[in-house]
Amino acid sequence: MKRSASIYFILSLVILLSCSQASETLRIYQTSQSGDKLADKGSVSATAMKDAKLATLAIDPERRYQQIVGFGGAFTESSASVLNQLSDAKRADVIQNYFGAAGAAYSLTRTHINSCDFSLSTYAYDTIPGDEALIHFSIQEDMDDLVPFIKDAMKVSKDGFKILASPWTAPPWMKDNNGWYGGSLRPEYNGTWALYFSKYIQAYQAQGIPVWGVTVENEPLGNGGQWESMIFTPQTQAKFVKDFLSPRFKTDGMDIKILIFDQNRDELEEWAAMLDDPDVADAVWGTAVHWYSSTTDWYPEALNAVHEKYPGKMLMHTEGCIDNVGNDEPAGAWLKDQWYWEKAATDWGFFWAAEADKAKHPPYVPVYRYACDIIGGLNSWLAGWIDWNMVLDFQGGPNHKNNWCVAPVLADPKTDTVYYTPLFYVMSHFSRFIRPGAHRIGIDSAPEGLMTTACKNPDGSIALAVLNPGGQPASFQVEYRKRFFPVTIPGRAIQTLVIR
Repeated sequence: MKRSASIYFILSLVILLSCSQASETLRIYQTSQSGDKLADKGSVSATAMKDAKLATLAIDPERRYQQIVGFGGAFTESSASVLNQLSDAKRADVIQNYFGAAGAAYSLTRTHINSCDFSLSTYAYDTIPGDEALIHFSIQEDMDDLVPFIKDAMKVSKDGFKILASPWTAPPWMKDNNGWYGGSLRPEYNGTWALYFSKYIQAYQAQGIPVWGVTVENEPLGNGGQWESMIFTPQTQAKFVKDFLSPRFKTDGMDIKILIFDQNRDELEEWAAMLDDPDVADAVWGTAVHWYSSTTDWYPEALNAVHEKYPGKMLMHTEGCIDNVGNDEPAGAWLKDQWYWEKAATDWGFFWAAEADKAKHPPYVPVYRYACDIIGGLNSWLAGWIDWNMVLDFQGGPNHKNNWCVAPVLADPKTDTVYYTPLFYVMSHFSRFIRPGAHRIGIDSAPEGLMTTACKNPDGSIALAVLNPGGQPASFQVEYRKRFFPVTIPGRAIQTLVIR
């Protein structure tokens, strides 16, 4: 009797597990040159038999890599200003589409401390020379645009989102050139500048807006003095972090993540070396990077090398965009979907990089640049990926230095028109389906010609991103737990495959 009961129990368990496996489905979401925009292409059921004629994309959920913090974009004064000029309905739609669960569901964002080039003018929160105690500190400049934008996004977001804040420059009176552009922080103001960070975080907290982390300085190598900037070296940044910023946060009881560097990946290894100092390493959560040193290379060697040397420190992409619009493209070319699928975009380096670096800046396909950088970056240990401006006008601004760029959403306040570019849907392929707390997982084999990455979400679902930059469709099978899902991706398309 006992033996029969045991056999019955085992058979029941086998049947239950078989049914559980058989019930798994793979759902396909697709964006393509032919016109799909995060289109739901339906589900595919698993089979127990491998198709010998199909290439296999085999994923291994037991092999886990970095934990994902999130994906998203930046709250800038320019974006907020454009949104404020739209009708209430259109403004609400944009925010819903970015932060709603049925939209991009952004989970990681960035904003600027003081002004940046994508502000309407230069400004700081304390412009009184010598005010070392920051008695006159005030975020009033942000109260009519940035703060309402962030608050309205918080109302829409179901799961919430993290905010990373970055300064482009200290107020001129703290700098050795007494100017907005270029120059360095005067050593005697290290403590005051650290206090400035704390005051900013407290002021935003008072508005009900929590700041998750900060980067020490946006682009510490500078930008040639073209707009707000402040120069650090790895040595001066390391000293500021360990002797002033981290102690200030501790004194004020703040659990704020500190990220170093925050510029292009070609300089990453040199700057990450400041983590060799144990005091700096104790204070720092991770290293932030941008993508402007190449239109084709996501620098996997540098990312992998830094992760291998400092495995306990995270890597995060904090800024990238389609920059330099209007210098070569026909006026308004970026207002049509087709432009984003053609090798028509050029960046700053196409015109102005040193001759030895020109080869790093060829014309490129905007959709592929985004998708390749995100997929390649995730496969090289990036824990998060933040786009630049969320919304700009049809010119690519406003920008007080005429530094025109593209945002995933473009708007014309005069006609109350909003254009969701293909980049919005590319971002959504990652931000909606790869959620905070997910882990990148192993891929044992992948079809030739496709770029892939896979993550397992906290709810157990698998999100698999697939890019096909080629002109022909590709058929393959996804292998997961010894079961097989047949998939076809058209040429010039990106898919997110969700297994539940």
